[in-house]
Amino acid sequence: MKLSEKKLFLLDMDGTIYLDSTLFAGTLDFLSEVKKKGGRYVFVTNNSSKSTTAYKDKLCRIGINAHEEDFFTSTDATILYIKDKFPGRKFYSFGTKSFTKQLSDAGIPVCEDIEEDIFGIVISNDNELTFKKLEDASRLLLRENIEYIATNPDWVCPTSFGYVPDCGSIAEMLWRSTGKKPHFIGKPQPDMLLITMDKLGYTKDECVMVGDRVYTDIAAGYNAGIDTVFVLSGEGTLEDARASQTPPSYIFDGIADLLRAIKEN
Repeated sequence: MKLSEKKLFLLDMDGTIYLDSTLFAGTLDFLSEVKKKGGRYVFVTNNSSKSTTAYKDKLCRIGINAHEEDFFTSTDATILYIKDKFPGRKFYSFGTKSFTKQLSDAGIPVCEDIEEDIFGIVISNDNELTFKKLEDASRLLLRENIEYIATNPDWVCPTSFGYVPDCGSIAEMLWRSTGKKPHFIGKPQPDMLLITMDKLGYTKDECVMVGDRVYTDIAAGYNAGIDTVFVLSGEGTLEDARASQTPPSYIFDGIADLLRAIKEN
């Protein structure tokens, strides 16, 4: 199926449709064109530092008329995973206040201090990082058989000046101090995409994943068995695509070039 015939566009956000609070040229026209063709888009992000409501508010501020049902985050996927695999178990929450609240609101027992009955630790992208969290996590990971989960493996998060460390980098620090690595939930695992496609009722042929990271966005689409679009507006480079074992189906400089492709008959 050609890009112009796709019905569901699964969109990464940071580095794909905007950077910080600046929309890339062509983003609004692209979203409008998808709807004009009778399609749908969902923002699928590994960034777990914000809630779905916060993302909706941000996109509305920068000009995108978004609704909460337009998003699926690695936090959403992590919540589903924990509730399915470890119902009622208490987790130490290593993340932002927003992240901890999302877990708690979903019915997952969480704490932010070391307690005896902690079953596991769950870490996320954390722009409220403190040394106490690193110390607590290091202590907890010395316990035998403690469950260890991370929302996403991204090394960095793009900003207007370059990059800042993301969840994958935090996990790397903890591995260096404890020798333990987490079970990662978000992209490149295909679950976020498969859940979204199934929920909305689209076939794999009708869907495409669009993102700026080969090792998460494109790999997730590849692992889900759908077409992928790699944009060069964020972290990834052509060299990344050429070296990848999960190569993208299409490569564009940015969202404006993808817009031109979907306008083709």
